Amino acid sequence: MNKKNLAGVLVASSIFIASFWFSGGIALYWNAAALAIVASGLAVAIMLSYPVEQLSAAFKVVRTTYSTRLTTHEEIVDTLLDLSVRSRMDGMLSLEKAGEKTTISFLRNALMLLVDNFEEDEIKDCLKTEMSFFNMRRNESERVFQSMARYAPAFGVAGSVIGLIGLLMGIDNPAVILKHIPVAFISTLYGVILSNMIFGPIAETVRCRTRNELINQKMIMDGVVAIKNEQNPFKLERKLVAFLCPDDRESKTEALRNITRKYIKMRKEEKRSKDKILHEVPLVKAKAS
Repeated sequence: MNKKNLAGVLVASSIFIASFWFSGGIALYWNAAALAIVASGLAVAIMLSYPVEQLSAAFKVVRTTYSTRLTTHEEIVDTLLDLSVRSRMDGMLSLEKAGEKTTISFLRNALMLLVDNFEEDEIKDCLKTEMSFFNMRRNESERVFQSMARYAPAFGVAGSVIGLIGLLMGIDNPAVILKHIPVAFISTLYGVILSNMIFGPIAETVRCRTRNELINQKMIMDGVVAIKNEQNPFKLERKLVAFLCPDDRESKTEALRNITRKYIKMRKEEKRSKDKILHEVPLVKAKAS
C-alpha cells in the first residue's frame, strides 16, 4: 500500500470511528456475544470451504501485497531497455549478473532462460506456464476473501435471529429484552462491516495486484524475446511503451538515449584504460632493461 492510500485509509477510518462516538459512544456498539457469533460462524464456514494450507497461503499473499511495493510498469520498461542495450554491447552472457542482482523472480528466471540459450518458443512456453500457474494461485487466494466477504453478512443476520429469539423468549422480562436487543442489531452491523470494509477490499486488492503483476510479466516476456532476437533497442522501446499510459510514454525515448550514452561512455572509459595500460607496459620494460 502506498503512502497516499495509507493516509486516506487512516483519515477515513478515523472519521468512520468518530461517527460511532458521536452517535452515543463507541462502547455502545461493542457486544462480545454478537462478535463471537459472527466470527465463529465465519471461521467454521471458511474452514469447511478451504484447506488450511490454502488459507495460510492466502493470508501470506495479503501480507505481501500490503507490505511490499510493486515494481511499476515504467521501471520494468527502463530495466528491459537497459538490458537490451547491455546485451548488444557486452553480449548475452553479461545478462547473467543482471539476473542475479534483480529482486524480480520472474525476470531472473527469464534471463536465466536467455543466458542458457533456450529457443524463443521454449522461452515463451516456460514463461507462459509460470504466468498461468501464478494467476491460478492468486485467483485461489482472492476467492478465499471473496468467500469471507460473502459469508460475513449471513452470519450477521444469524446473530440477529439469535438475538430476536432470545428477545421473544423473555418477552415478559424487560431485563432479558434489553440484554438481547444489542445482539440482534449489532451482529448485523459487524457482518456488514467485515464484509464491505475488510474482506471485500482485501479481495479486490489481491485482484488488482495480480493484474498488475501479470502485465509486468507480459512485458518481461516480450522484452526478453526481443533481446533474444537481437531486436534494436529503439524498436523494443516503441513496443514496450504500448503498455504504458500515454502521459508516461514521451520520456522513454529520451531515457533509452541516456542508457545508450551511459554504456557508450563506459566502453570509452574501458578503452582508455586498456590503451593506457598497453602504453605503460613498454615503458616499464624499457626502464627495467
